[in-house]
Amino acid sequence: MALDLHGDPIALTAALVDIPSESRHEQRIADEIETALREQTRGFEVIRNGNAVLARTNHGRPTRVLLAGHTDTVPAADNLPSRRVGDLLYGCGTSDMKSGDAVFLHLAATVTEPAHDITLVMYDCEEIEAAANGLGRIERELPDWLRADVAILGEPSGGFIEAGCQGTLRMVISTTGTRAHSARSWLGDNAIHKLAPVLDRLSDYRARSVDIDGCVYREGLSAVRIDGGVAGNVIPDAASVTVNFRFAPDRTVEQAERHVREVFDGLDVRMELTDAAGGALPGLQQPAAAQLVAAAGGQVRAKYGWTDVARFAALGVPAVNYGPGDPNLAHKSDEHVDVTAITAVTDVLRRYLSG
Repeated sequence: MALDLHGDPIALTAALVDIPSESRHEQRIADEIETALREQTRGFEVIRNGNAVLARTNHGRPTRVLLAGHTDTVPAADNLPSRRVGDLLYGCGTSDMKSGDAVFLHLAATVTEPAHDITLVMYDCEEIEAAANGLGRIERELPDWLRADVAILGEPSGGFIEAGCQGTLRMVISTTGTRAHSARSWLGDNAIHKLAPVLDRLSDYRARSVDIDGCVYREGLSAVRIDGGVAGNVIPDAASVTVNFRFAPDRTVEQAERHVREVFDGLDVRMELTDAAGGALPGLQQPAAAQLVAAAGGQVRAKYGWTDVARFAALGVPAVNYGPGDPNLAHKSDEHVDVTAITAVTDVLRRYLSG
């Protein structure tokens, strides 16, 4: 059956969940969303970009609000089709983030006199490598479509406005030694043992917390992988530990990298930055964002983790995460969403978009 954008957004969530859309397999869900937007909304310009669907009004309002949601999910874990038990709707993508998508699509069809112009971006390939992300493709090919006074991503946030996001970087810290037979270990130099000072620094590390616009971002520096060893009877001549630094958005990537290098300064190791992405400041002082906070009754907290709000921050657009899903349930085999949260988020955004 066709998606019903005018009906209950809870039922729309279930309908979206029942369309399998693992990353790189979003054509069917994009087709159905495109058809629904063309047939069931008024005043929207609708276009297609790959497996992303974009729609916007051009009423000449003084502000523009962008609603963005990814339509892909991680691989299903025997959790399709959806099923409802009381107030809980189970299924792959219920929390991350088809409930948020359903709210946005429903509001696009039912808020007929918006106080803001609205842009809707339903994009593909968010759950895989950044190079494939549909939002990045839109930024390269259709940058005009991402201009707005504030962007709202429907990522699971437990019904709170989660402002900005942390930055993240990964660094590989390597040691070298001399290989030898383990029966004559004194002839070798154990590279794994030489990681001990690195682990000591990590154990002693005290992360800072930073308050920005009333949102407290707590940093973390953690070992996430250890590699080393040749065989059960060989002293290893190489070893490494990968560390992940989640940093507050008041640091740039360069400042974050410099901080991590300072933490391990003086150790006999080699350090290589392998991956990094900057965070996003909350930007809640901007008028359009402040109005959203007011509509939500001040329910605001910092976002722990990296999301596509950082892409908007890099474009100068204040952005927040706001969706009915619980971030702690994303990607789980028993992923679910409380349907009362779908209703609550819909009501808040309806008040905001209606002015």
